[in-house]
This record gives sequence, structure tokens and C-alpha cells, in this order.
Amino acid sequence: MRHGKKINHLGRTASHRKAMLSNMANSLIEHKRINTTVAKAKALKLFVEPLITKAKSDTTHNRRVVFSYLRNKNSVTELFREVAAKVGDRPGGYTRIIKTGTRLGDNAEMCMIELVDFNEIYTNAKKEAKKSRRRRGGAKKETASAAAPAAEVKEEAPAAEAVEETKAEEAPVEEAKAEAPAAEETKAEDTTAEEAKEDDESKKGE
Repeated sequence: MRHGKKINHLGRTASHRKAMLSNMANSLIEHKRINTTVAKAKALKLFVEPLITKAKSDTTHNRRVVFSYLRNKNSVTELFREVAAKVGDRPGGYTRIIKTGTRLGDNAEMCMIELVDFNEIYTNAKKEAKKSRRRRGGAKKETASAAAPAAEVKEEAPAAEAVEETKAEEAPVEEAKAEAPAAEETKAEDTTAEEAKEDDESKKGE
């Protein structure tokens, strides 16, 4: 049964377990990632994350509390300077556990536990992915905005051609209208000339 088992004792006494977790926390702060078993990594996560949260506010009291757990001045200094500067904006979840298979001797589940903000490859890949998505969206918007004026120009061009064609069609009609009065005038002049000749001939006959 599992009654009252709130923490994993890891098969060790309390003093041995505290010393082991303290040493593992020092190694994690110094090297930023360590390989261990999944059970120890889960226990270390519960041990070290509250210490990282305390390191966010650099006070004498917090340094003394953290030192009582780590028992290493160099680790305390690095935690309050380098690690705290990296995780200042993160509200929790400072460590990541990545399973790496099983151990050859006893088939124990192995993993790598690391500080999230110090994995530059993983974080840079995420940032690039986000940027590329934004670029794709921006590129689509740019192409759409560029296509819209092009479409407007194409639409305006046929309209201009249609106007020119109508003008070209109206031009002969206007010329014909202008020629029609001139032809009527010439006809009227011819008729007046013929009438004048007839009058002259009639006078001569009389």
C-alpha cells in the first residue's frame, strides 16, 4: 500500500537523501544538465525549483536559506547571478526531464534533467519557428496587397481601352454628321443655279 507516501525515499535515509539531492542540485546549477534516473530527477525537480524561485529576489535572507540547502558558496553565487538572470521572466517550470531509455545493468529508466532557459538550441529553434510563421503570414498579406493594386490596374486598363474604342466609333459618325450639312448646302446651291438658268431661258423665249 501507498498510505502516507508523499515523497519518494529513494531507498535512502533522510540524511543520505538530502545530501544526495544537494550534490545533484549543485551539479545541475554548475553544468546546466545532468543524466540520472527518472525517480531521482523527479525528486531533484521538487528540491531545486523552490530554490530557483528564491534566487529571483536577491536578498541576504534568501541567500542564507538557499545556502542551507546547497552548502556550496560557488553554486549559490552562480544561482543568484547567472540562473536568476535567465529565469527572471519565467513563472515556474525551470527544469525539463527528457527520457533517454533504460540502463544496461538493471534496466532502470534513465533521463536527462536540464535547466530550460540554458538549452539554446531548443529555444532558438522555437523562436525561428515563430518568426517564420509570422513571415509567412506577412508575406501572404504583402502578396495580397500587391495583387490588389495590380488587379485594379488591370481592371482600369480594359476600361480605358473601351473608352478609346467608343471614341473611335463616335469619330466617323461625327464626321458623317459634319459632311451631311455640307452636302445639303451644295445641293441647295445646285438647285438655285438650275432655277436661275430656267428663268433666263424663259426670259429669252419671251
